[in-house]
Order: sequence, then structure tokens, then C-alpha cells
Amino acid sequence: MPYQPANPLIVQGDRSLLLEVDHPLYESARDALARFAELEKSPEHIHTYRLSPLSLWNAAAAGMSGDEILESLRTYSKYDIPQNVETEILDYVSRFGCVKLLKQGQELVLYSEDPLLITEITHHRNVQPWLDKRLDEHTVRIPEFARGHLKQALIKIGFPAEDLAGYVQGATLDFALKSVTREKKPFRLRKYQMEAADIFHAGGGPHGGSGVIVLPCGAGKTIVGIGVMLRTRCDTLILSTNTVAVRQWIQELLDKTDLTPEQIGEYTGDRKEIRPVTIATYQILTYRPRSSEDFVHLGIFSDRNWGLIIYDEVHLLPAPIFRITAEIQARRRLGLTATLVREDGREDDVFSLIGPKKYDVPWKTLEQQGWIATAHCYEIRVALPHGRRMEYAVAETRQKFRIASENPAKDPIVEKLVRKHRQDQVLVIGQYLDQLRLLATQLDAPLITGKTTNRKREKLYEQFRTGEIKLLVVSKVANFAIDLPDANVAIQVSGTFGSRQEEAQRLGRILRPKSDGSLAHFYSIVTRDSRDQEFAVNRQLFLTEQGYKYIILDADSLDKLL
Repeated sequence: MPYQPANPLIVQGDRSLLLEVDHPLYESARDALARFAELEKSPEHIHTYRLSPLSLWNAAAAGMSGDEILESLRTYSKYDIPQNVETEILDYVSRFGCVKLLKQGQELVLYSEDPLLITEITHHRNVQPWLDKRLDEHTVRIPEFARGHLKQALIKIGFPAEDLAGYVQGATLDFALKSVTREKKPFRLRKYQMEAADIFHAGGGPHGGSGVIVLPCGAGKTIVGIGVMLRTRCDTLILSTNTVAVRQWIQELLDKTDLTPEQIGEYTGDRKEIRPVTIATYQILTYRPRSSEDFVHLGIFSDRNWGLIIYDEVHLLPAPIFRITAEIQARRRLGLTATLVREDGREDDVFSLIGPKKYDVPWKTLEQQGWIATAHCYEIRVALPHGRRMEYAVAETRQKFRIASENPAKDPIVEKLVRKHRQDQVLVIGQYLDQLRLLATQLDAPLITGKTTNRKREKLYEQFRTGEIKLLVVSKVANFAIDLPDANVAIQVSGTFGSRQEEAQRLGRILRPKSDGSLAHFYSIVTRDSRDQEFAVNRQLFLTEQGYKYIILDADSLDKLL
């Protein structure tokens, strides 16, 4: 390929990709790369992506071929793609599905057209515990209980299995969608919600039935889950992040379907109901009286003949749920999330146990279609007061982050922004409770933390939804699965180190489309030249991935914005 200086991309031999931001083709190149590469750095002018085995396997599972990936790279690259990168792309993509899990009669088997590969796999010590008897040169029998464990072991050695062994149907559950909600509003699945449900289900065949759907907060992931339930029509276990989220699932099911309250069970710290549709919290399922004892509630996975298990906010799936999921691979499994990034690095376990990414839509695409609100993102940098600089200078690394995060110079900035948005529905969100208590007092606003009772939380959320309260100060308990459709301003004063998933959740709190078409505003206040600013750079990777541009302002120039 001849040198094409007009193109915005450089593909390097270490599988890194450099993309020029200030280029007319930047947006189309970014959207192309998002299908098969991971964003690593996003400074102002050059963004760095990387081709990883998992990013390529997710692309392959979604139907992309190695040749299609190479063609995308050639379309935008200034230079020839290094030969080793071409070879590695084709090799990694071809690895997905070169071993398959199949049913032969009543037996579960691992199959490959390459007998030498089967021989190699059967001699790998991490794989051997999950194998039974070799049946022929292409096939090894697998114990039923080993299905998930084997997939975990195979992805670790670089050969992700394509699972085509099928699923049990589970107990039948007949229900229908309502055409009008309880508030007399017309209801039907949006086009992308139907596409996501259809792609996951795949007509009920073995190519569907397990995987992750990635959609923005506010785009209706719950509705996609209901759409999948409608296609599978079986008893369903739904796992979610907290009691408030569980009750929102229940409200949505009663609002959008003809399921009755008697068919829907809540399984939380407050109630233990097992019904055809049961919604449980991760917290209750991972409860045990002592660390040496068993998890007392994991029996819920076998209490009914579930045909579908839905993992809400799958990027937060706790380790004990991974373990039990490895044992229930014959059940259909749907993961819902706004981002596949996990802070513990266990994305490959999500891939192997829940399934690969089946469907996603760039956030900006849904924004352009009017399904989520248009958001303006700002980072406001403040100095650390002179009196705190010595404390920061001599502190341990972890403590430096907290000192910078709780910088008291942030407080007047928050007050200015709240005054600017006094007619809006505003969330002030942070990590550290002492900081949040002080802000709540200064702003004369209600505070919601992990210690706030579910009843009080639900009351405050309802007052916020109705406009009776226009300002809430919230800890990280509000990151996940709360439905505040009219929230249109988020002010982030501190976060969990460099958590991209948290940034996704917090931005998502304000992205539900507004009835008046108003903009959403996301402010992140960080301490300049500190660990707080360093971690903010990582959190902003999420904004860049989704196509958002953020404006960096010094606190001294904030008045121009106001």
C-alpha cells in the first residue's frame, strides 16, 4: 500500500495504534477501531489503541473476520501494516472457534478439526483436570460439570472455545408485553433493543443464548433483558447490584409486561421470595457468616428450573458468582453492562463464562438518534491549598490520592456550579464520606450513602424524580442502576482511583433523554498536578472511547463558563 499521508492512523509493530484526533477522519476511524481494539491513552492530539487477544476474540465472536479487521486498518492507516501485526491478527482471530464444545448424543465433547491441536490441549496440565476420555483424534469427552471450568482454562492458554453445546429450556413462562404502560404511555421495544435481543437469542439455536450486551446507561438495558425474556419464555433469575435496583426491575416488569406480582420474587436482605421471575442482589448471594463458611444463598441457582440468568452490571460480577456460573453453563446467560472494563482484569472470565460481546452501540450514535441526552463534559482543575501541600508531599502514595481528592478548594467550585444549575436536577457524587457530609451541610442538601436505609433512599429518589428535591449529594451507592430520568447535571468531586467503569456509570446517571430536550452537563473537579489528576486521565478514557470531548478548565477561568 502506498504512503497515504492524508490518513489519521499509524499501526505499529507492537500492536499499538496511534490515531490523530484533529483529523477529518478521526470519528469514523475511532468507530471502526472500537469494534476490535482497546483504547489505552487519550491525551489531546494522539490517542493510543491496542490490539489485544481479547479485543480480537470479541470481534471474531461478533462475526468479524481477520480480513475485515485488516481492511479497516488499511482504510485509515498512513503506512503499510507491519507484517507481524497482520499475521498476529489473522492468527488470533482464527483461534476463536478452532475448538468447539458440542453435544454428540447425550455426551458433551470438545472438538477440533485439527487433531494436533486436540493433542496439544489434552497434554496441557491446566486443561487436563476438566477432560474425560479422548474418543477419537478430533474429539474429547467432557464431564457436564466441567463445561465452564474448561472454557476458563482454554482462554488462559490462548484457545477460546466456541460453545455450541446448547441449553436446557427451563420451566416455561408465558407472558406478553404491554402496549401501554401504567402511566398510559405507548410502549414497544426500540429498534436497537430488538436487534440486541434478537442477536443474543439467535432464534433459540446454539449460536445464541450466552453473551454480553453493551449499551449506555439510560438506553434501556432492562428493556433489552425483558426482550430476551420474551424470546426465551422461561423461568428467569436476574442478579443486580442492590435492593433499589432489584425493585426497579420489579417495577419495570410490572409496568411493561403482563406478569403479575405473584410471579415476581424479590431475593434481598429484606425478602427471600423464589418465584418464576426472581431478582436477587449480588450482595445477598455472596453473604456468608464467616469467611471460613459457605455462601448460604448460592442454592438459589438450583431452587428452580431456570432457563435464563441475567447478570445486570456484569462488569461488577463478584468472584463467587463466577464460580457458580462455571457450574451452570447449560442455562442461557445474558450479561448487561455499559462497559466491558473490569477493574480486576477478569474480562476473560466474563468472555468465557457469561459469553462474548454480542451487541453494542456507540453512545454518540444513540445520542444523535435522540435516545440518550446530549452531554457536555468538563474537567475543572483546582490547586491544592498551601497548607495542604506539605501534608501531600510527605504522604504515602495511596494517601496522596485521598488528600488530593478531598481538597477543600473543590467546595467553592461545587457551590458555584450548583448556583449556575439551580433550575436543574443536580447530583453531587463522590467517594469519601467526610467530604460528602461537609458538602451536604454547606449545600443544605440530602445525603445518600451506603448507610442510608433502602426506605429513605427510595423516598429521596422519588422526591428527586418529582422535582420536590432538585439537589442530592450521593456516594458511590448511586453509581449503579438507579433510575433518575430527570437528572441532568452531575458534579464529580472524587472517584475510585482510575475507574473507567465508574466514569461510565456516573455519566450514565444524567443521560436519560430529557422531556424538554435539554443538555446534560458532567463536571469532574480534580486537584491539579496530583494523583487525583493522574487518575482522572484514566477515567477519561471512557469518555474518549464513546466519542465525548471534554473541556479542561482552570478554576480561575471558571467564571467564563458561568
